[in-house]
Amino acid sequence: MERLHDPGPARRFAEAPGLRCEKLYRQMRLIRRFEERLLRQFEEGDVSGTTHACIGQEADAAGVINHLQKGDIVFSNHRCHGHFLAFSDRPELLAAEVLGRATGLVGGRGGSQHICWENFYSNGIQGGIVPVSVGMALAEKSTGRDSITTVFLGDGTFGEGVIYEAFNMASLWSAPVLFVVENNQWAQSTPVEKELAGDMVARAQSFDIEAGSITSTDAEELYDHFQPLVHKVRNTGRPHLEVIETYRLCHHSKSDDKRPRQQVEARKKDDPLPKLRKRLDEDAAKSIEKEVKKRVEQAFLWALEQPFAGDEELVDPLVDASP
Repeated sequence: MERLHDPGPARRFAEAPGLRCEKLYRQMRLIRRFEERLLRQFEEGDVSGTTHACIGQEADAAGVINHLQKGDIVFSNHRCHGHFLAFSDRPELLAAEVLGRATGLVGGRGGSQHICWENFYSNGIQGGIVPVSVGMALAEKSTGRDSITTVFLGDGTFGEGVIYEAFNMASLWSAPVLFVVENNQWAQSTPVEKELAGDMVARAQSFDIEAGSITSTDAEELYDHFQPLVHKVRNTGRPHLEVIETYRLCHHSKSDDKRPRQQVEARKKDDPLPKLRKRLDEDAAKSIEKEVKKRVEQAFLWALEQPFAGDEELVDPLVDASP
């Protein structure tokens, strides 16, 4: 059955706080359940190459992307599953893509890192996505549209010189772009204090870009924090950089993890899912979890039945292909 996507109305929250909480939890539970299943498929040999999960960082995607409107652009990186699912709510197409199936987002050829779907893009080269996102923002601005571009970076990206050229042009030419830095404290296997001199916020400010930071894994807190920032970028047409001090609870990719186990265990108390679940009615939480489990199971079962990329003529994933 074909499912139509309208990212504007799909992300409009009802005013009731309880309904907002339920939607945020549903999104984060979908991201978590999807990635847990994906890692299982990886262990079973169904995923080629590598894959990077965002377990522990789900609140970032939900807190930011829910403020975007139809026509806005999102540019993500190698750790893109959560951003994509919050943007699209299409787990079946993502599952097909990472499993290399012809009905995937880009025909099973982009895998886990390289996605192009509607106004969502991702690329595994973190530094390289920044000038591209600035160019997209400027292109949209030149048409007179009020859309903005949001680009998700990691702390390790600050070691790449190209982002400072992009910051310079974004500020000089007033690009409506929101730089969201997910500082999970580790650039692959290197702690941030050993690979970053100075301060991320100060670096952006040196280019006359307004910047700030928030330390939180609370989806509702992040949602409230980013609402005025998205509004400001849209209305001023100026760039803004915001650092989210967060933490990744899973390995960098697959099973590589150089972090002290005690540190990881201590940070589990900041897991965003149980933090938000406590605010939900127990029956509502269980209903959401049951619903999400079924959706993810169906998404992967459908994807596993699809032809591999190259096995037959490329299938258009947007033409009545999904369950």
